[in-house]
Amino acid sequence: MKILVLGSGGREHALCWKISQDKTIEKIFCVPGNSGTSLVAENIGLDIMDNEEIINFVKQNNIDLTLAGPEAPLVNGIVDEFEKNNLRIFGPKRFAANLEGSKVFSKKMLWKYNIPTAKGEIFDDAEKAIQFVKDNSWARIVKADGLAAGKGVYVCKTEEEAVKAIKEIMHAKIFGDAGNSVVIEERLVGEEASFLVFSDGKTAKAMVSTQDHKPAYDNDEGPNTGGMGAYGPAPVITKKLHENAMQNIMLPIIRAMEKEGTPYKGVLYGGLMITEKGPLVIEFNCRFGDPECQPIMMLMATDLIPVLEACIDETLDETEVIFRDMASCCVVLASGGYPGKYEKDKPITGLKKAGNVPDVMVFHAGAKNHEDGIFTNGGRVLGVTGIGKNIRQAIDRSYEAARLINFENMHYRKDIGAKALNRS
Repeated sequence: MKILVLGSGGREHALCWKISQDKTIEKIFCVPGNSGTSLVAENIGLDIMDNEEIINFVKQNNIDLTLAGPEAPLVNGIVDEFEKNNLRIFGPKRFAANLEGSKVFSKKMLWKYNIPTAKGEIFDDAEKAIQFVKDNSWARIVKADGLAAGKGVYVCKTEEEAVKAIKEIMHAKIFGDAGNSVVIEERLVGEEASFLVFSDGKTAKAMVSTQDHKPAYDNDEGPNTGGMGAYGPAPVITKKLHENAMQNIMLPIIRAMEKEGTPYKGVLYGGLMITEKGPLVIEFNCRFGDPECQPIMMLMATDLIPVLEACIDETLDETEVIFRDMASCCVVLASGGYPGKYEKDKPITGLKKAGNVPDVMVFHAGAKNHEDGIFTNGGRVLGVTGIGKNIRQAIDRSYEAARLINFENMHYRKDIGAKALNRS
């Protein structure tokens, strides 16, 4: 089989790496890829937002299956266009991808189908939104409606912070048209977890639970990022909570999408808050998380491609999805200043030494090949991902390897996985 993976992050390196272990795979292409994907796939310099360009490449190269890594091409309707051309692609169609592409759409679906979520309101008028925040002391989460590369959610402690967030999103338009509307919610008390499932539109099979670390600095301080690290399994998701999340959240939203006329095929990612009342939906994503994908791929025992094909063919109920009884931890090494302004083109040292640490994979994200080596090319540069018989061992291996890598102004959180250790 020939496989095409769309994207250029750590998630896409992890996916290409996992797919490359399948002996039935003849060739992997990655568009546009990075320095890591080039180790296991052929990078192709196309625009992932140009559906016609991608479709032409797939036809010309007899690609058997395409996998869209990031959310933008899915929200851009690439699956719809592939299906019109009788081409196989893994991921939800445009309407279903709106579960991530529009916070307003997602919230309305949750309310319509009585799926547990935070209370809140929707606004397309900034002044009304500001007044609502002033009138309701619980209204402290402000979300831009559209895609904002994981940075469109403001977790505010005060009224002043919430008002500032609304002004940045709706007046200053720092996320462009993604900020035409906002969702304002209560600030939930609890612990976050990432709950991902494969779905064929009817059946759902859960991946190993994970926990992302969004804030930039230790102890969940600082601005939200695309994710500074993740680990799995997340002990906050007990067997009882796992069953609760499947029966009350994931399966109901999959059935809801079928009722709406667009069965959900692909990865459905539930960002959950585990509260005293049980799990509540913070958000849905329509693809593998990044960095959650890295520990998930490290722990996945079955080959990935047969599972993706089963989702497309609606045979997931007949397909095994097995994860190792181990733990994995991914520590993101980021450029100085991220998630704000940062510099690129910094040489990276220590990659070979880090790669030699047992049971560790260094997944490249914002990194590129250069005639003088590997250089930084983004905010989140590398995802150092270790695996172990328990979470302590996985964490130790990841940080052992991370300490061997260096580039100018590199920073990373020192507490990835600490919540799991506190529970063990």
